[in-house]
Amino acid sequence: MFPTPIGLYLGLFLATTNVFGTQVTDVQGPAFKSSLVGQTIHNLTGIVTAKGPNGFWISGAPVADPRVSNGLSIFTQDASVIAQVAIGDMVSLSGRVAEFRSNNSPDDLTITEIDNPTEIEVASQNNAVVPVIIGKDRSPPTQQLSALDTGSDGFLAVPNNSSRIDITDATLQPDKFGMDFWESLEGQLVTIPKPVALDFPNSFGEIWVRGDWAVTGLNSRGGLTITLGPDGRPDANPEAVIVGRPLDGTRNPKAFLGVGLSDITGVVAFQFGFFYVLPLSAPSIISTPTADVPVTTILSSDTDECTLTVGDYNVDNMTPRSPTHVNGVAKHIATFLRNPDIVFLQEIQDNTGSTDDGIVVGNLTLSALTTAIASISGVRYDFIEIAPINNEDGGEPGGNIRQAYIFKPEKLQLVSGSPAGGSLDSTAVVSDVSDGLTFSFNPGRVDPTNPAWIDSRKPLAAAWQTTSGHRFFTVNLHLTSKSGSASTQGDARPPVNLGVNQRTSQIERVSAFVRTILAEDTNANIVVAGDFNEYVQTRSAFTSLQDILFEADEIAGVDPVERYTFLFDQNSEQLDHIFVSNAIKGRGVDVEHIHVNNWANATTVTARPSDHDPSIAEIHLC
Repeated sequence: MFPTPIGLYLGLFLATTNVFGTQVTDVQGPAFKSSLVGQTIHNLTGIVTAKGPNGFWISGAPVADPRVSNGLSIFTQDASVIAQVAIGDMVSLSGRVAEFRSNNSPDDLTITEIDNPTEIEVASQNNAVVPVIIGKDRSPPTQQLSALDTGSDGFLAVPNNSSRIDITDATLQPDKFGMDFWESLEGQLVTIPKPVALDFPNSFGEIWVRGDWAVTGLNSRGGLTITLGPDGRPDANPEAVIVGRPLDGTRNPKAFLGVGLSDITGVVAFQFGFFYVLPLSAPSIISTPTADVPVTTILSSDTDECTLTVGDYNVDNMTPRSPTHVNGVAKHIATFLRNPDIVFLQEIQDNTGSTDDGIVVGNLTLSALTTAIASISGVRYDFIEIAPINNEDGGEPGGNIRQAYIFKPEKLQLVSGSPAGGSLDSTAVVSDVSDGLTFSFNPGRVDPTNPAWIDSRKPLAAAWQTTSGHRFFTVNLHLTSKSGSASTQGDARPPVNLGVNQRTSQIERVSAFVRTILAEDTNANIVVAGDFNEYVQTRSAFTSLQDILFEADEIAGVDPVERYTFLFDQNSEQLDHIFVSNAIKGRGVDVEHIHVNNWANATTVTARPSDHDPSIAEIHLC
């Protein structure tokens, strides 16, 4: 495309260094910020590598130091200035060095750039433009994001926001830390060979990808799962990068997890909380994974007195006003989960959905769901819920989301003898007339007036008995949201994990409740499950569960890379968990995560009934 060899370009630089003075690499330097901020540079030279609506990028003579980028953003919104240059032009210009923060977000890193260039001259045209090929010329590290993510939990460590990159402005270590690696390429033209999509596109059409380079946490669908690295610290998957809006105005394809794309060439930039590659033009889809049907191998246990199948599903603001949504979830439960004996549900809205009319009961929502399941499979579920106080449990205003259970009445029932609790009634462990354990309110809420549950869902506890007489206890959780958290590649280190302190307190309250059961019966069968809104790799949040409850995935030996129920940004991650007591652990557990919403069966975000994948476990009560 550009006939002039790169050697001639480099030779020109070497021969005229004294004439042109300051180089692009001098402006960039080996740290996050330029040491020349505020200075006006004259006769800065480089080859134009890319153009966009807000300026262009140039490439200067490289240096041997891998910390220093030889690419640079030249910012201008003057279309006539942008029109003066073309890709492949050798240009000289003058301008002021600046550090620009996109969108004025205090958590964004800054971009080194030359503002409002003047004295632009084109020395030659059609010079070779050679991108850095990621995975060949340079490869990203695969575990840590930043040297400032100290502590045993790395980027998930608590407390958050203990330091800031812009203030520390440390010398880059691109061989060790992902943010340093991408910063060392800021402004450079790069190629991502053989990219694979890691999620659906976001609302701006941007796609997270991995390329043809070493990765960790690779799961069977092609995503990157949050796991623990070889040093025992959480793996943040820094080898992924987000592909932004193409500079030529084309549109990225509607990809999904595992989709293969054509090679992507673009410039590295930082915006909206992440390092981006801004492609010169949109890639195309070149391969699509086979959309197999992810039906569970765990079968319903209607005839087994000791075995129980347990489903867990965050159904994403379910309302009876959306038959498509209800029928979609019903199909998943009936067809893919094969009708578990009991299903822990989260995000059941009240009977009028998001209409803020004071109605709080959700019996019509649950009736619609159980009716839809019966129409598909013939299986008829009963249900239980405790309605919240209006707009006191967080979530969509007016929706009053709550946890609920649906269950097969021919297999199990609530232990009788105790009344159902109200929204503020705190249940406790008691003995019934047969000296068996039950709850004072059944179902009941766990410590609902405790400050840990302010503006958050209160746990729904229940004492059950199978038709063969075996008792077990459940706690259905939906902990406070992560909404408002900082991006994983933001200025604050470790990244702000909003609500982590409240979630930690909530888990502590549940732990205390479980201990009251075990104090009465060390062999009690207990299942705690739901949407924790937290990864188990945030180990500080789960400390209180140690030695009393055990993660079902761990007991079952599920491959760590397959432990995910949610896709967000670059990560396949697990927010939904099932924990069991020691008695159940000792008899063995089987677990499967059914990826019906976060893979090819959904194909688009709008086609899926939930953003969470359901899970199913098989436990043994005797």
